Amino acid sequence: MASRRFETLTAVLLLVLASAASLTWGLREGYLLYYGDATAHVNIARRIVDSRTPGYAQIGTVWLPLPHLLMLPLVGDDGMWRTGLAGGIPAALFYVAGGAFFFAGLRRVLGAAGAAAGAAAFALNPNLLYLQAIPMTEAIFAGCLGALFYFTVRFGREPSLKTAAAAGVAALAGTLTRYEGWFLIPFVTVYLLAAGRRRRWGAALLFGAIASAGPLYWLAHNFWFYGDPLEFYRGPWSAKAIYQRALDSGMAPYPGDGDWRAAAHYYLAAARLCAGWPLAVLGAAGAFVALWRRNWWPVALFALPPVFYIWSLHSGGTPIFVPHLWPHSWYNTRYGLSALPLLALGVAALAAVIPQRLRAAGAAGLLGAVLLPWLLRPAPEAWICWKESQVNSEQRRAWTREAADYLKRHYKGGGVIHAFGDLTGIFLEAGIPLRETLHEGNTLEYYAAIGRPDLFLDEEWAVAISGDPVATAILRARRSGPEYECVKMIALKDAPVIEIYRRK
Repeated sequence: MASRRFETLTAVLLLVLASAASLTWGLREGYLLYYGDATAHVNIARRIVDSRTPGYAQIGTVWLPLPHLLMLPLVGDDGMWRTGLAGGIPAALFYVAGGAFFFAGLRRVLGAAGAAAGAAAFALNPNLLYLQAIPMTEAIFAGCLGALFYFTVRFGREPSLKTAAAAGVAALAGTLTRYEGWFLIPFVTVYLLAAGRRRRWGAALLFGAIASAGPLYWLAHNFWFYGDPLEFYRGPWSAKAIYQRALDSGMAPYPGDGDWRAAAHYYLAAARLCAGWPLAVLGAAGAFVALWRRNWWPVALFALPPVFYIWSLHSGGTPIFVPHLWPHSWYNTRYGLSALPLLALGVAALAAVIPQRLRAAGAAGLLGAVLLPWLLRPAPEAWICWKESQVNSEQRRAWTREAADYLKRHYKGGGVIHAFGDLTGIFLEAGIPLRETLHEGNTLEYYAAIGRPDLFLDEEWAVAISGDPVATAILRARRSGPEYECVKMIALKDAPVIEIYRRK
């Protein structure tokens, strides 16, 4: 027992060092807010405490609430908000916790050498290290999944209501972070029924009650604020609605939409890019070894998120674009990281079957092979998740910087109306508090100003994307007032036209 605790504490220390190094590097290089979603996450958290209408209602819909709630103790600080640290720190903490739980779970199933190799293959993946340093949800969910893995493995060997409740709390946190967490609930419940022996029904009911509280709460939240419990799924800002608008405008269907083979092909391509070829090959082979050793549950649990994403690709709800497949771009490649725990488990299983006298050296050799692509090319350009964030944000960062510089020089107060979304990054970079802006989160005041600008539009400034509701309201206001002058227009190649207006 003492040896196991020492090994786990050592793993925690190494995880902390890796996390801190990655976070420090990302902060120094200015990478924490490259992803548009990362900027949006910190701004959603910020508007809960910094808004004309602050409070719980600012959580919104579509994106689940836990990541934003975790940022609340930090996001009120201007420096934490503007750099993205307010979101990077919670993600890093969950990465450390998830890595420790993953190691402890592997230690119970496959022994010390296998656990060390598998946990290192998981934790030292540069794509995960990048995502755990920024305000995104993948590392937070990985922490929840690691805890769920540990407690379900422990339950399989020592069934108890306490362990089932702990697994329920881990699953609950996952359901409030990403929607694949919802997908896990019935499968884990069935596992507890199968593994629980005399405590099976009580354990399964307890787990199900705790874990299901997350989805039930989110359905109730959407019904209370939007009148539709499925607003996150079919509302105007849902992935489904955005996709339909794109189809209506003439865009070709997403690869994999209605095609299982293409869905699997695109997902596996993203997983291979995120993991690297050696881990993809060794991890896949090792997963079969784990099945041969009758480690059914770990393989099944870690296979569920990839199954969820392939299903989502097939349903058209989730696109994944990779640079070597049509349309030869980067989009949602990070979803391939959901295969990382399964592949890392496979590496652990391979290490565990090496003869005892060679096991430590064999585990080190496996880890060296897994890390080889990243050691041969130790640059972020080789990390598909960083590359995705860099390529897709280049134009956005350029017009955000230009607009923010203009407002820094000229804005002296008077309020700004804008559509919440990418434009909010302008105020983050300019250091303008969100309480000085008017957006969709300020529901009644915003929609009154948009609907009847002649009566309710009082802001001195407006920032718009050409043709959006704010730009349209400004044009309509010219008929009967108030009148605005376009004082700055930013038009960059392959980017939306940004318009800054000032009231005459």
